[in-house]
Amino acid sequence: MMNEQRLLERITVNPKIFGGKPIVRGRRLAVEHILGMLAAGDTLETLLAAYPWLEREDIQACLIYARRLVSHERIETLVLEP
Repeated sequence: MMNEQRLLERITVNPKIFGGKPIVRGRRLAVEHILGMLAAGDTLETLLAAYPWLEREDIQACLIYARRLVSHERIETLVLEP
């Protein structure tokens, strides 16, 4: 089992691919696409069948990447006085 840092090395950015959006291992597959497919109910097996070069660790890396992004989000409440 790889640690998170090693897994995150699978997520790369190339300004020439999808305008610099995070992609999987330099390929033309965006992290957001993987996350969207998972959110739509696709299984790991479906993703692996759709992209034969894709590995389970790639999908895990996408999930870790997303978790790290949202872990930095904060929502501030704005209280308006009448």
